[in-house]
Amino acid sequence: MGSGKKEANRKVRQGKTGDGMANVKMKGENFYRDQKKVKTLNMFSKGKARRNAAGDITQAAIYQSKETPNARIEPNRKWFTNTRVIAQDSLTSFREAVEKNQSDPYSFLLKQNKLPMSLIRDNTKNGVKQHEAKIAVEQRPFQDTFGPKAQRKRVKLDVSSLQDLAGHSEKMHDQYLDRREQAQLLSGNAAQAEASGDGWADVDDGNSAAAREPIFSKGQSKRIYNELYKVIDSSDVIIHVLDARDPEGTRCRSIEKYIQEEAPHKNVLFVLNKCDLVPTNIAAQWVRTLSKERPTLAFHASINNSYGKGSLIQVLRQFRSLHSNRKQISVGIIGYPNTGKSSIINTLRKKKVCTVAPIPGETKVWQYVTLMKSIYLIDCPGVVPPNQNDTDADILLRGVVRIENVQNPEQYVAAALQKCQKKHILRTYELKEYADHIDLLEQLARKSGKLMKGGEADVDGVAKSVLNDFLRGKIPWFVPPKDWTPKDKRGKSAAEGAEEEGGRTGDLDRLNKIGMQDLRAKKRKRDEADVEGEDDNAGQKDHAAAEEDEDDEDEFQSFSVDDGEEEGVEVSSDQEDEDDDA
Repeated sequence: MGSGKKEANRKVRQGKTGDGMANVKMKGENFYRDQKKVKTLNMFSKGKARRNAAGDITQAAIYQSKETPNARIEPNRKWFTNTRVIAQDSLTSFREAVEKNQSDPYSFLLKQNKLPMSLIRDNTKNGVKQHEAKIAVEQRPFQDTFGPKAQRKRVKLDVSSLQDLAGHSEKMHDQYLDRREQAQLLSGNAAQAEASGDGWADVDDGNSAAAREPIFSKGQSKRIYNELYKVIDSSDVIIHVLDARDPEGTRCRSIEKYIQEEAPHKNVLFVLNKCDLVPTNIAAQWVRTLSKERPTLAFHASINNSYGKGSLIQVLRQFRSLHSNRKQISVGIIGYPNTGKSSIINTLRKKKVCTVAPIPGETKVWQYVTLMKSIYLIDCPGVVPPNQNDTDADILLRGVVRIENVQNPEQYVAAALQKCQKKHILRTYELKEYADHIDLLEQLARKSGKLMKGGEADVDGVAKSVLNDFLRGKIPWFVPPKDWTPKDKRGKSAAEGAEEEGGRTGDLDRLNKIGMQDLRAKKRKRDEADVEGEDDNAGQKDHAAAEEDEDDEDEFQSFSVDDGEEEGVEVSSDQEDEDDDA
């Protein structure tokens, strides 16, 4: 022991602290190859398995082995229990609470990922009856029932005789008539069917008596719908842009139904664009009407003089707070062509980031635009859901097709004149009187000098100009709501109507219940003062017996820029820069 300690101390004094392996060389190491080179060559040679001529492995690689390692799982009862458990009573009460608040468009369910949504949103339809035909075809294919490879001699039917088959057919026919009568009552066409005296007069078999021009099928192609579905799938919030002059005509109800059934977790918002082209009380009434279904805002798209921009940004920020578990949200903008989807994006960005034009079909593909650090906008091409009840005139007057490509445009001028008042036509074109739409076109052709050979009026060219003026807002027109009466224009103020309908004029003011978060925008302080000022002006005009032209101007008084923006809601450029830098 002592000699060992002395030897160790001697090595420390002499600085020989190594383990004695300094002179030990690695196999293959020599004067020409150092240890590093040998390791590299071994990696190349031993990194793959050796095989014989038949391709079988004779020597496995270093990392290969036929022996499985021993693994052991921690013995814990949690492996065999549910991750989250809820009692049936709690599930029933929660389902009732969700169904009660589901009809409220201003309430949203939080933390859906932690809830059994498949149990809460249980499908009310019977899946077996709904897919009965599909199940029957899968269980009994055609080739196994008929043909030389049939596996049974007789077809299985629900009836045993021809009398039973006839009775079953009559029963199915009666059920069809009952469903059809119920559908007529719900759609309001029962009076027309009764007046015609024929119950089959209004049956739509999908066939048209006249050929339709291919241009009226714009916005229905597979490419457009592929772009639409990409936008819907990529969006957390969907803005449905409507034309304030005809909101019901520019609604895509089939797309709303698709979102409601396939993606109920996505938030949908209505935006009434072009509200400067309709009277103030009409726009407010449409906002109150549509607010019963979805959150609705009035908007005027303009880079310099906009309306509703601050309210829309405020609502988008509140939607962002709903998705607090994400770093950013995407907002898809969908709707009919030429409703101003790209113009809304340019208005929110205060510069031209999307190509816009007063003609439909300018946007061809979807486009991502950054609004701020946590909110992205997605521009979508305009889509036109097919509807058998829409005529060619209805499609054209919604701005879906380009007027210059329509054949015989004078045939649609009569439908356009029915939507606007005659005095507005006379005042717009400075005419005294006209008999019908042909007389109007001839007078305008002679007044503007659009004459053909022999002094004949160029009816087609003038008709295109009139239709363009109709679509681009030069001729005032609008489609009033169903519950709107002309007495509301003078006898009732917008504030009183708002109180009767619940006080919604574009603001989100309903409280949240049972785990829901409300989206409430601040009440615009200047609305009541502006409405009172308009009522005072209207009263003075009534007492002074103003002229008809002055009444027309007051009737089509649109949203002004100064009246619409709320102090504290409008986002200044400095504040937007701070959000971008944040």
